Parts: sequence; structure tokens; C-alpha cells
Amino acid sequence: MGFWPQIAAESLAVKLHLLTVIPAFALGTWLILLSQKGSPRHRVLGAVYLVLMCATAVTTLGIRSINPPGLSVIHLFVPLTLGSAFTALYAVRRGNIGLHRRAMHGLYIGGLLIAGAFTFTPGRLMYRLLFG
Repeated sequence: MGFWPQIAAESLAVKLHLLTVIPAFALGTWLILLSQKGSPRHRVLGAVYLVLMCATAVTTLGIRSINPPGLSVIHLFVPLTLGSAFTALYAVRRGNIGLHRRAMHGLYIGGLLIAGAFTFTPGRLMYRLLFG
């Protein structure tokens, strides 16, 4: 089965998750590696990134393929993601740029890279898309 038919066959939660996580990954990568920190563009896109990451975390609650019908270990990333997003926003509003940076890096590494790595395990959608 091709790429689009496999995605079309997934639940609404998976589709919404993909609609938020893919742009969050691209935007987060750009913000961390390439953007001029503190610029107006960085601030606006950082806010968009936080919204995307929070939406990504919340949509994950509807994905129950690992341990149906309950939650699984990967769902521990939901409060970690939301907590990191809150901490990053709180810190930057208080002028604590060091804490903001650590929270944003943690959000990217934990919420996208580590949690995302779980999607490439056998049986999961990303594994099927990449390896058939």
C-alpha cells in the first residue's frame, strides 16, 4: 500500500497528530539551528511552535494503538511536553533566557526526537511507511 492510502486508513487522531507534528518538527529545527534568537520573527514563530507542540501532545491522547484501549508509556511525553512548553513561555516572559533555552531544547529533544523515535518501531505507521 502506498504512502497516502496508509495515512488515509489511519484514525482522525493520527491524521491530526501528523498535521501538527510535521510542521512542529520543521519549525523547531529552524528555530533551534538557524533563527536569530530574540528577533520578532523568532518570537512569533516560537509561539506558533509552542501551539503546534501542545496540539501535538493533546492529539497523542487519541492514539491508542500500542495499548488499546488504554494509554501507553509513550503517553508520558504528553505532560512532559506540556510542562516544557509552559516552562519555556513562563521563563521567557520573566526574562530568564537560560531556562527558556533549556526548556525549548528539552521540548525539541524529548517531545520530538525521543518521542518521535518510538514511531519508527515495528508495527507503527512510520515504520510501515519507511520499511513496508
